[in-house]
Amino acid sequence: MKKNDTMTELESASRRNFLKLTAAGGFTAAMVAGAAGTLWSEEAVAQTAAEEREREAAADHTMLIATAYVLGASRSYPIMQLDLKENIQNATNGKVYVKLAPGGQLGAGGALVQKVQSGTIQAAQHSLSNFAPFAPAVDLINLPYFCGANQRFTNLVNSDAWISNVHPKVEAKGFKPLFYVVIDPRVVAVRKGGAGAVLSPSDLAGVKFRVPGSKMLQQYYRLVGANPTPVAWGETPSAIKQGVADALDPAVGALYVFGFKDILSHVTFTQAVPDSQVFSCNLEWFNSLPDDVQEGIEFASEVTSQQNLAKVPAARSYAMSELAKSGVEFHSLSQDQLAEWQAAGGYQRSEWDEFKVDLAGSMDAFSKLEEGANTRGRYYVHDA
Repeated sequence: MKKNDTMTELESASRRNFLKLTAAGGFTAAMVAGAAGTLWSEEAVAQTAAEEREREAAADHTMLIATAYVLGASRSYPIMQLDLKENIQNATNGKVYVKLAPGGQLGAGGALVQKVQSGTIQAAQHSLSNFAPFAPAVDLINLPYFCGANQRFTNLVNSDAWISNVHPKVEAKGFKPLFYVVIDPRVVAVRKGGAGAVLSPSDLAGVKFRVPGSKMLQQYYRLVGANPTPVAWGETPSAIKQGVADALDPAVGALYVFGFKDILSHVTFTQAVPDSQVFSCNLEWFNSLPDDVQEGIEFASEVTSQQNLAKVPAARSYAMSELAKSGVEFHSLSQDQLAEWQAAGGYQRSEWDEFKVDLAGSMDAFSKLEEGANTRGRYYVHDA
C-alpha cells in the first residue's frame, strides 16, 4: 500500500511541476525534465528550468524544431530529437538555443514540410517521402530491395550519387537536409485472427494488405501476391481491427508507438522498403547564420546521425519485447527466403524500369544511385 501511495505522490508531483513549467512559458524545459525523468523533483525541475532559461538568454539564435513524436518515442522509434537539441546547442558553443515542438504540436508530415519551407519554423522531422515532390529521385527508396535493408539505405543517402542528385533539387525548394533517420525496414504485420505467419510470398495470397497512397508500394504488394488495400493512416487501426485490412507494413517501432500491439499476431522482417525519416532545415535561415554556427549545426547533425544508427537495434529490441508481451510472434528470414521475396517483387524486375527512369532521370543515373546503395561507406548500422 505504501508503495502505491508513494507512486501516486510522485505522479502528482510530476503533474504539478509540469504544469508549473508550462504555465511559466517553459514548455521546452518541461519536456526536457520529463524526458530525464526528473519531473517528480522540484529541485531538479527548477535546475532544468534555470539551465534552459540561461541557455536561451545567452544564445544569439533560436532554432524551433518540430516533430510528430513525443520525446520518449526514441526508446522504440529512434527519432533522437532531444539528442539533436543538445548536440546543436553544444556544438555551436551555445550560440543556438533549440526549442522543441514534439508530439505533433505544430502538425506532422506535409504540414511540417510546408512550415519549414515557408520559414515559419527553422527545422522539422518528416518522412523522406515528403521530399519526393521536389526531388523525384527520393521516391526510389520505395523500390523493393533497392535500399530496404538499413545498411543499404545508409549507404545510399550518404553516397556522392545521392547527394549530387537529390540535395541540389531539395535545396532549390528551400530545404537543407540535416540528417537522415534510420528507423528500420517496413515489415509484414498480420492482424490477430488473420492469415497466420507470412514467410513466403505465397502466404500473402488473397491477403488484404493495407498500403498508403504510394503506387510503388501498391505494385510491390500486388507482385508478391497480396491484395493491396489503400487505407488512410488515421483509419488503419480500425481497418485492421475490423478486418477491412488483414496486414500492414510499418517498421516495428512504428507499430508499437502507434498502438498496434494488441491487434497483431505475426510480424515478419522482409527488408523490402525502409521506413525512414529526415530532419530538414530552412535553407535561407541556415545560410543567414555565421559560418561557425553553420559548421556547428552540421557537426551536431552528423553526431546525432551516428547516435541514431547506434540506437536502432536497442529501439527495435524494446519495441519487439513490448509487442511480444501481447503475444506477437516475430519471424526473421534466411537469405534463401529473402531471395524468394526479391525474385517475386524486387527492383531488378522489368516492371520497375519505368519508375527507375521517371524518378532517377535515366537508367545511367539510376545505376549510379544503385552503386551508392551497394557501396559501404564510413557508417555501419545493424540490420533487422
